[in-house]
Amino acid sequence: MARRRTKKRTHVGASNGTSKTQPANSAATRAPKSMVIRVGAGEVGSSVSQLVKDVRGMMEPGTASRLKERRSNRLRDYTTMAGPLGVSHLLLFSRSSTGNTNLRLALTPRGPTLHFRVEKYSLCKDVLKAMKHPKGGGKEYLSPPLLVMNNFTSPQPADGETPSVPKHLESLTTTIFQSLFPPISPQSTPLSSIHRVLLLNRELPSSSSSSSKADGSYAINLRHYAITTKRTGLSRSIRRLNAAEKMIKERKNKRSIPNLGKLEDVADYLLDPSAAAGGFTSGSESEVETDAEVEVLETTTRKVLNKKQLEAYRKSDSKLSRPEGPAVEKRAVKLVELGPRMKLRMTKVEEGVCNGKVMWHEFLSKTKEEMKEMEKVWEQRRKEKEARKKLQKENVERKRKERGEGEKEELENNEGEWDSDDLEEDINDEDGMEMDDDGPVEVPAG
Repeated sequence: MARRRTKKRTHVGASNGTSKTQPANSAATRAPKSMVIRVGAGEVGSSVSQLVKDVRGMMEPGTASRLKERRSNRLRDYTTMAGPLGVSHLLLFSRSSTGNTNLRLALTPRGPTLHFRVEKYSLCKDVLKAMKHPKGGGKEYLSPPLLVMNNFTSPQPADGETPSVPKHLESLTTTIFQSLFPPISPQSTPLSSIHRVLLLNRELPSSSSSSSKADGSYAINLRHYAITTKRTGLSRSIRRLNAAEKMIKERKNKRSIPNLGKLEDVADYLLDPSAAAGGFTSGSESEVETDAEVEVLETTTRKVLNKKQLEAYRKSDSKLSRPEGPAVEKRAVKLVELGPRMKLRMTKVEEGVCNGKVMWHEFLSKTKEEMKEMEKVWEQRRKEKEARKKLQKENVERKRKERGEGEKEELENNEGEWDSDDLEEDINDEDGMEMDDDGPVEVPAG
């Protein structure tokens, strides 16, 4: 008998659905999720559309990488679905009528929102074309990148002048960018799970030049790198042999395996400079900069012993020959750029999600009296909004009560009505008689 089909993609027990064993407030559900959106799809141009795709790849895996926008979609559509989908950040790319590319970074559901102008950007394909040895996309995007931030807190001016960006807004910007990715614990996070680096470097305005404010008081350079490591202290030939062994085990392409068919001994390949595919010429081949070397624990597997083997191991003197601590190896770290590149210039900070009170503006400054007037206006708007909500709630409750009383009266009326035809049929069934056009006809029993 054929086995019954089990739907594994959209039904209960699917691998892409929420598991029953996973609690609702676990670390996986609390992880930040983002949506990178083109506002006005089809109007931003092909370059900005490709930039949106590159930023989605950079934000992997906690982003909607296959999101499709429509021209009819509005901001309210995304904010409405952000709650049920667990989306915590919205990155909105748009193009103004003057041709400027803008980015809005908003926290849902209550804000705040950072407004940036994308002054310069380079796509991933442009970055890869400029590199001699580009790195292809692989398993790097299965884990979130390591966020590195520099100069996000400016030093206090020595002459006592007020900084261009207030301190509380600097800390707010730092917190928002830190919340884009899940936090990393140095004690529990394994180093093997970190494959990418997202570097955010703020350009501090120099107080000496008078044109620094014209260039932008809060500019951020964004770079995206992949982390590559290799063992140090090994010659190129030995590294090629190690790579060939891995390829044979994984049954991959064997083109990079060194050809030792013309050699009599493997020592000729390791020691002879004129050997095929390059031998061990000097120690400078394996040397790297000291700053790029790190010491990591060697990933070695230990065999699980049964009871007999464990007793034999305890009785033997193998404890003395066993090293006390874990093996440590040196690895050279190198960063390979993946793209995209962006230079962001912050222009405005709003209190809500793309609306609300303006907390800071680069080009507009208000006096204390004007700020007090704005506070009164926003307070009046808040009171009017609360009054509208209260009135809507009262109307809903009133309509619900009216609907409930109407249904109750209709039910009572239905219970009070008598159906004469049904009553006549019940009487005839009890007497064993059936009515006909000519009169009663006896129905035989059984």
